[in-house]
Amino acid sequence: MRHVRGPLCSIDVGDRTVETEGIDDVLESYVGGRALGTKLAHERVPFDADPLGADNRLYFATGPMQHSTMSFTGRMSATGVSPLTDGLLSSNAGGFLSRNFTGTGYSAVEITGASDDLVVVHVTDESVEFEAVPDLAEATVPETCEYLEDEHDLGPEHTAVIGPAGENEVRFASVMTSEERAFGRGGLGAVLGSKNVKAITFDGDSTAAVEIPPIQMEIHGEAAQADHPMKAQGTTSVAEYANMVEALPSYYFEDLSFDGIDGISGDRVEEKKYKKGTCSSCAFACKLPTRDEASDLETEGPEYETLMAFGSNAGVDDIVDVMQSNKLCDEYGLDTISAGDTVAAYLASEDEFGNVDLIHDLVERIAYREGVGDTLAEGIDRVHDDLGVENWSVKGMEFAAHDGRTLNGQGLAFATSNRGADHMYAEFYPYEYPLVDADDAFDKEGLDAKPPQLVELENINAIKDSAVFCKFSRDFLSQDRMETLLDADYDELLALGGEVVAMERHFNNKRGFDRSDDTLPYELPDFERGLDEYYAERGWNDDGTVPDTRFEGGNAATPADD
Repeated sequence: MRHVRGPLCSIDVGDRTVETEGIDDVLESYVGGRALGTKLAHERVPFDADPLGADNRLYFATGPMQHSTMSFTGRMSATGVSPLTDGLLSSNAGGFLSRNFTGTGYSAVEITGASDDLVVVHVTDESVEFEAVPDLAEATVPETCEYLEDEHDLGPEHTAVIGPAGENEVRFASVMTSEERAFGRGGLGAVLGSKNVKAITFDGDSTAAVEIPPIQMEIHGEAAQADHPMKAQGTTSVAEYANMVEALPSYYFEDLSFDGIDGISGDRVEEKKYKKGTCSSCAFACKLPTRDEASDLETEGPEYETLMAFGSNAGVDDIVDVMQSNKLCDEYGLDTISAGDTVAAYLASEDEFGNVDLIHDLVERIAYREGVGDTLAEGIDRVHDDLGVENWSVKGMEFAAHDGRTLNGQGLAFATSNRGADHMYAEFYPYEYPLVDADDAFDKEGLDAKPPQLVELENINAIKDSAVFCKFSRDFLSQDRMETLLDADYDELLALGGEVVAMERHFNNKRGFDRSDDTLPYELPDFERGLDEYYAERGWNDDGTVPDTRFEGGNAATPADD
């Protein structure tokens, strides 16, 4: 199986120590990216680690495809115990960091311990250096990137940065890269904040040699020539259709469609787009640099999920207002989905839907944990009772769009996802709108025949997150092509993806997760039967746990009798 190459660089920011360790045996079996991060975390992070404690570890990793020049490969993965969900979680980000990361020569970088002082960690192919940066305390992401460029001649494409939200341990704080791209879901920015790490930079010229088959250029050419709506509108191209079929959450999930959709649709986003945007080595160029001439507001996005969270779910029908929310989240380092949903929960509690000034004020207050922002920074699962609203989360994670009350398979996918209510873990929704060929589509209603498909989708997405392929490659990356690129049979890839999902689940089981966490705030037809079929398909226990025999040997960081 084709895999990333290079040693693990383990950095203890508390002791200021650096160790380099060969992990060829792990790489040969676990490809890279999410699989590599999950395997290392399962072995090295105590099962009982405090997500915001020194024992938690954060892994950054690329995959073999970051050694190519193919489209859909400008991404990398981050893995750690989430302060939002309290479970093991991987998040990935696009932009331009991944190739600079491979330049260090490492397959993965591990951050552990906790620094007494606010630091930037500089990782190159020659050394790891620690820089105390007290003057960057609570600096925004752009301010931090400006400092790193001015003082170190390292542009945003070399950086993983947290904003005030990460420093203040907001449970849905992001790690930002390329200034406006995010390791968004799950609060890994708060993990860096708890370690007092303001930024990590990556630079070097020691990219390991990984031979990638020539088919990469065929895929790259097709990406460049494809006439695809995402090239003009990104993920917002689905907004009006989702609204039409009643799969767009609105007014803090009270409604399934939004009367103001025309003001925040993909067409409105396209009108504000002023140039092409892309990720490293990608000719698909689906990113959304947007500008409002009247206000001189510039941002990247919003993508569809942000349109939902800060648009329809907050009762906002003006694209410029959503753009401003998006920009604030990027500057402060916040996941736009969790931040928007949490703000919408507060709006529901105060009957203030559509109050844009309040929305923007709340985003800032959350980032700095000021006033009510200190409460909202904990996320919906922890504060819904205080607000007097329903708990719209799964495993502590706020909901993405593509509403499962209409798209029932996606609803089941929200429940089973080890990450929580995240749409990208399985991506069942394209099969129910449908956005795929009719032969591959499923009826929106019910769960018949869906659990096996859900298992396959979760497994193959684990492989995409390990290779690392962008999820938007699905129209270009057939089974045959994936087999060729990764030098493995499709069944072998599915098996590895299944092991990654099971390893995440096993780690979380050891933290107390079970079937009772695979739940939804609404009813689905035959939901319990669907769960039974899903567990049976995976070979798990009826209570949603993975048999311990799957991972005998346990966790080296946890006492054997724990």
